Amino acid sequence: MDFGLSEEQAAFRRSVTEFAKKELRKGEGEAAAIRRREKSGELFREGWDKCAEFGIMGLPVPEEFGGLGRDIIDCTIAMQALGRECLDAGLLFAISSHVFTCEIPLTLFGSAAQKEKYLPRMVKGEVIGCHAMTEPEAGSDAFSIRTTAEKKSDRWVIRGAKTFTSNAPIADLFLVFATTDRKKGWAGVTGFLVDKGTKGLSVGTPLEKMGLKTSPTGEITLEDVEVPLNSVLGRPGQGSAIFNAEMEWERSCLFATHLGAMQRQLDTCVAYAKTRSQFGKPIGQFQAVAHKIADMRVRIELAELALFKVAWLKANGQRAQMESAISKLFVSESFVQSSLDAVQIHGGYGFMAEYDVERDLRDAIGGKLYSGTSEIQRNIIASLLGL
Repeated sequence: MDFGLSEEQAAFRRSVTEFAKKELRKGEGEAAAIRRREKSGELFREGWDKCAEFGIMGLPVPEEFGGLGRDIIDCTIAMQALGRECLDAGLLFAISSHVFTCEIPLTLFGSAAQKEKYLPRMVKGEVIGCHAMTEPEAGSDAFSIRTTAEKKSDRWVIRGAKTFTSNAPIADLFLVFATTDRKKGWAGVTGFLVDKGTKGLSVGTPLEKMGLKTSPTGEITLEDVEVPLNSVLGRPGQGSAIFNAEMEWERSCLFATHLGAMQRQLDTCVAYAKTRSQFGKPIGQFQAVAHKIADMRVRIELAELALFKVAWLKANGQRAQMESAISKLFVSESFVQSSLDAVQIHGGYGFMAEYDVERDLRDAIGGKLYSGTSEIQRNIIASLLGL
């Protein structure tokens, strides 16, 4: 049993770290720039383009389509490094949605023609993908979706609405899940690839969120949207298999950015506790503060083990339904608790917008909701235990 990285993996992590420090974290003015983008809900397009140029958008995509062909372990390593060095969590969330909920389904289930049409441009960041599953009346109960797709001779007609769709306001390609056979329940859901500009497809005003403000999120309306038969991703009725496969990737790779952010938080809090003095000594010498920081370190250790176990299982061709639920639950809740502790350690300064810990807390909260709420993860774990 080896808990270390290989020389190649360590070198890869260093290269991603150096890239992020140079291109995504540009000195003391970066936090102020993020605050400006938060006010407008603007994606950091320069950062997006830089990530595409470096290869982040193509991490798991086969080399024949312009990607790097990296496995899920390398993807987790890369996203962890980005989470630690990049302060713009919204950018990383938008990238993760594009890569792990759009490119991964295309890579795993797409036809040769679909891959050739979309993946090379997605890897370059020229085509932005979004994943449209959640609906106003179907959140955690994902497979009770009301959006329908009806087959009519040489086409499908899609009708419905989606909400909380990451990247929707800036998307060029929509992966839309719709019910094609309601009698089959979860086995009657199908994924469709719908291009921007398709008649009947419209995107509403971007939604304003508590956190991840620089990741554009919106609602989608589909009014008699006609798409050709070859727009189906995989096979009709394969939507649940696509969804479950991508979730295992997302719950490892996306939440690796949380792990990286927690490591950055720890560094920030240790430095602050050493330099901030009260009652004649550094606050780190007070047990109440030191214990909070110690607990932050414990969470990081356990989160890293959980995340990389999922990645190892997937890289070795195994299912990781239980492990990915455990990992997602623990990492997301740990990030929230560590963010709360970071604010408390910084006292009044932690409540101020100019400090990163305030933004970290707002960005962390969503992790308990997206990719399946904490309650849903506990349901999955209990169900797999036979309860």
